[in-house]
Amino acid sequence: MARRPMPGLTKRGQIWHIDKCTPHAPEGRLRESTGVGELDEAERYLVHRLEELRKAAVYGIRPKRRFEEAATKYLLENTHKASIRDDGRHLKQMMPYIGELYLHEVYDDTLQPFVQYRLGNGIKPKSINLALSIVRRILNLAARSWRENGLTWLEQAPLITMLPLKGTQAEPYPLSWDEQKKLLKESPDHLAEMALYKVNTGSREQEVCQLSWEWEQEIPEIGHSVFVVPAWVNEEDGRVKNREDRLIVLNTVARSVIEAKRASRPQAHLEGCKSLMKGKEKGRCNCAYGVVFTYRGYQVGKMNNSGWKTAWRAAGLPVSKKVLKGVHNLKHTFGRRLRAAGVQLETRKVLLGHTTGDITTHYSAPEIEELVNAAEMVCGADPHNFPTLTLIKKKAG
Repeated sequence: MARRPMPGLTKRGQIWHIDKCTPHAPEGRLRESTGVGELDEAERYLVHRLEELRKAAVYGIRPKRRFEEAATKYLLENTHKASIRDDGRHLKQMMPYIGELYLHEVYDDTLQPFVQYRLGNGIKPKSINLALSIVRRILNLAARSWRENGLTWLEQAPLITMLPLKGTQAEPYPLSWDEQKKLLKESPDHLAEMALYKVNTGSREQEVCQLSWEWEQEIPEIGHSVFVVPAWVNEEDGRVKNREDRLIVLNTVARSVIEAKRASRPQAHLEGCKSLMKGKEKGRCNCAYGVVFTYRGYQVGKMNNSGWKTAWRAAGLPVSKKVLKGVHNLKHTFGRRLRAAGVQLETRKVLLGHTTGDITTHYSAPEIEELVNAAEMVCGADPHNFPTLTLIKKKAG
């Protein structure tokens, strides 16, 4: 006859889970998975966790957490992210190297075996940096946000050094007006809309993919709205240096895209979307109700996909390894056109989201109007006819 487990242990499927009252746990209750299926091992884990909590509460001793546990917490807390699958893939590749390490043991030296292995297999530094940026994000959360009994999971996050990219990256390829027109014509309808918006706002890819209606703010003084993208969207991108909310103003073309999307926006969430999730994620979803740009009713995870690559080739654009072929070229195009139109450097930096400490993130209505006027200068020779959404409507017919 199987013996009874310690109080507080319950087996769900093949894994033992903890649900035990203790004065040392947050809200007086410890709830978590042991991650094991053997009862003896689960009981040892429970005893260990209870002792950790007691030491933290009584003596202020920070519990040791393994990186694998922190990575799991990160993934569970960010299921709303469009790029969460990519994050999970990167983390899975890193687990054999740092998964069993305690958080304070993860730093440049202990990451080197992973970095060298990936380089040895021909993986580009840019891709490796994406994985390292996720590690950096997790360590920062552990040091600043995740707490137990008032103590953060990690005392201090180390600096994680990114691989140098100079000399390894292809050059940007800003589009001409004719090339832009060809690319939009060859693109799937939903990508054409996103590209048209992106090339007229200088937005980053995830600022477009995750663009939410709740970020829109009306500015009565200028007669239309702007979008304020929260800092966390760009914090998830290791390439973005500033950690500030991003103001995005809309010129005539960008506004036409937004108004077209508004007209087709459903009045309620799709049945079964992520808005039905409980807890702190409640209210977040990936359906057409919450986000601006969608495909078949759901959020687009990324623009730089097979549809984009096919359209790029079909438009006769360069495919040389020396030239960037991704959607970031649209941001470069916007920046190049601003410069060609004579827009001053400081204004260009704000419009492109390249803000630094010398530029405020708070703008008055006249300042916003000035930014809009600058963005209007890159609508094309006739902003009411080129490029317009008629290209997309013709394809849809």
